[in-house]
Amino acid sequence: MEGASFGAGRAGAALDPVRFARRPQTLLRLASWVFSIAVFGPIVNEGYVNTDSGPELRCVFNGNAGACRFGVALGLGAFLACAAFLLLDLRFQQISSVRDRRRAVLLDLGFSGLWSFLWFVGFCFLTNQWQRTAPGPGTLQAGDAARAAIAFSFFSILSWVALTVKALQRFRLGTDMSLFATEQLGAGAGQAYPGYPVGSGVEGTETYQSPPFTETLDTSPKGYQVPAY
Repeated sequence: MEGASFGAGRAGAALDPVRFARRPQTLLRLASWVFSIAVFGPIVNEGYVNTDSGPELRCVFNGNAGACRFGVALGLGAFLACAAFLLLDLRFQQISSVRDRRRAVLLDLGFSGLWSFLWFVGFCFLTNQWQRTAPGPGTLQAGDAARAAIAFSFFSILSWVALTVKALQRFRLGTDMSLFATEQLGAGAGQAYPGYPVGSGVEGTETYQSPPFTETLDTSPKGYQVPAY
């Protein structure tokens, strides 16, 4: 019974790992998970460089510490969210309540839409700050990390928008009640209901018996004489 409720089968059904791994939603979550690592990883490792005047560290994005913090927070949040929603997808088949399934899909839809918007903001913010960054030794050293963070921020926009579309499709799918109706009809299809006997309107004479006391009476029984007066 695939597709019985919000794109998943009946609760308690066995999960096919190969089929689950090949689902577009699973592949998108894994891609978003990798993209998030490719954003906050380079910023954490090489996003801070030494200043020309001293040993102090500054953010490679125009020296704006807020840009580095925003990129790390955005990537780390996406990393944790992808892991959590991937576990939810694994457990989604075991959720028996349609209401709980609806809440899970709505949570996925809302979070994916929000993170798509945040990735767009982060991409624009990091790109703007990188364009304003003055060239220097530190910039040349951490240039690849900055460009990688910007590139994978753009890729994250695409993957999270795709996840939002998939969640919206699942929400619109809802519950296919026709499956349950088909089961009910199939169970009662072989049962015949007794009908009322319908006559033809013309009854044969064989169905009737002779009325009682209709035998011909003998008005002159034998051995009896009418007395003469």
